[in-house]
Amino acid sequence: MRKLTGEPAAAAAYSGASDARAGVGVLVVPARRGRVASLVATARPRQWLKNVLVIAAAGAAGALGRDDVPVRLGLAFVAFCLLASGIYAINDVRDAAEDRLHPRKRFRPVAAGELDPRFASTFGIVLIGCGLVLCAAIRPLLGVVGAAYVALTLSYTLLWRHIVVLDVIAIAGGFVLRAVAGGVAAPVTLSRWFVLVVTCMAVFIAAGKRLAELWRASGASEGARRTLDGYTPPLLNLIIAGSAAVGLFAYCVWAFQHPDVDGVPWRPLTIVPFAACLSYYFIRVRRGDGEAPEDLVLGDRLLLLAGIVWVVLFAFSVHASG
Repeated sequence: MRKLTGEPAAAAAYSGASDARAGVGVLVVPARRGRVASLVATARPRQWLKNVLVIAAAGAAGALGRDDVPVRLGLAFVAFCLLASGIYAINDVRDAAEDRLHPRKRFRPVAAGELDPRFASTFGIVLIGCGLVLCAAIRPLLGVVGAAYVALTLSYTLLWRHIVVLDVIAIAGGFVLRAVAGGVAAPVTLSRWFVLVVTCMAVFIAAGKRLAELWRASGASEGARRTLDGYTPPLLNLIIAGSAAVGLFAYCVWAFQHPDVDGVPWRPLTIVPFAACLSYYFIRVRRGDGEAPEDLVLGDRLLLLAGIVWVVLFAFSVHASG
């Protein structure tokens, strides 16, 4: 590893490897990677965390213990990881010039010149193809959902991300399709309230990303996303607060629809850690820490602790009702 000193504080804050909070503008630059390491980095396994929603959706319906549902959901999770990683590879090729101007994204293999663009494109196409075949093998309808996910995410890269508000809606659509994929793979019918929760939380996260990008862009002369010109902090804060409020309300309604088990309101009890996660994430987002949600979630002990408590209570609620 080598270090570059003298970087602007704004750039260091978003490098993912600096201590901007301590006021140290030190940017840690990874050593040059080989092809295998570059492919792994391009696949972005840390972002596979988003695809857990495929499993959680069926879990919310209490279907995890039925027949071969766990196997089908596990395969669906793998399929969506393949689809997502393939799209990341293609996006990295298309956005290489823009990524080179970004304080953190410039270290992506294609932007850093560690991976040939044509090879990265082929890698992405192969992953997408394998993901779609696996989806169709699980259930033909899941293949349709997988194709819709690919179409939405690729069209987001080409079009929607350049249009104010529609870019946030498109990101939310990707999360909703993950939830739908879980329902189709199980198969189970998803509660409308649950889908509303997923949609609101996706808007919440996407708006938080834009707010963090806006704060970073305000201190940089180049490398900013063009869409940010149409956003202002008050607008993004309104979207963040509104989506959080509606999402929490929808979650409460969904939770209270489930009856108590032996006098214990297991599902309503999950509201406490859910609200704690949402509130703390909201605080971090307002401070401009939401540009990389997966890094924020995996790197914050309080968020992880609240998330674990939620998972445990939720698991108890599913087991008790089953």
